[in-house]
Amino acid sequence: MNCPYCGRQESRVIDSRSVDDGVRRRRKCLACNARFTTYERVQPHDIFVIKKDGRREEFSRDKLLLGIRKACEKRPLPTGAIDKLVDTIEAELYRVGKSEVSSSYIGDLVMEGLKRLDHIAYIRFASVYREFADIGDLKQEVDSLAVRREVTPANQLPLPSSEAVSSLTGRKRR
Repeated sequence: MNCPYCGRQESRVIDSRSVDDGVRRRRKCLACNARFTTYERVQPHDIFVIKKDGRREEFSRDKLLLGIRKACEKRPLPTGAIDKLVDTIEAELYRVGKSEVSSSYIGDLVMEGLKRLDHIAYIRFASVYREFADIGDLKQEVDSLAVRREVTPANQLPLPSSEAVSSLTGRKRR
């Protein structure tokens, strides 16, 4: 393990603790005496993602985390909610036990998780993932959230009804 401060490889484990899906270790560099934390997690087997164009690439937790963080940017979410969602999705991928999964399967898992977590983040992710052709498709997705009257995530106002939107915009629904 390289020290993040001086780059040397010599370090000593001071403390080890079990965490959700691995081990947290406190280390001390033997060269500069700096302390740092490392996390180890078991990776049962490699998972490859089959992309829409047929390419295969190794599953990247960091890439998944980055995409979800982008959708949740500037949203009032509880601390650790995004990491927990990524953990849940990753655990599901390993639970399935397949060495290859489609990118659409992962996208669907993200969509389900974001729908429960934050409606705005869900719409942001859906607008990219589903590649809406026009504003009508996007409006239809927002309306479907409002019609289903799903449980509104914490710290988020409920979506207004179609009638309320019509009265605000001055347009009558057909």
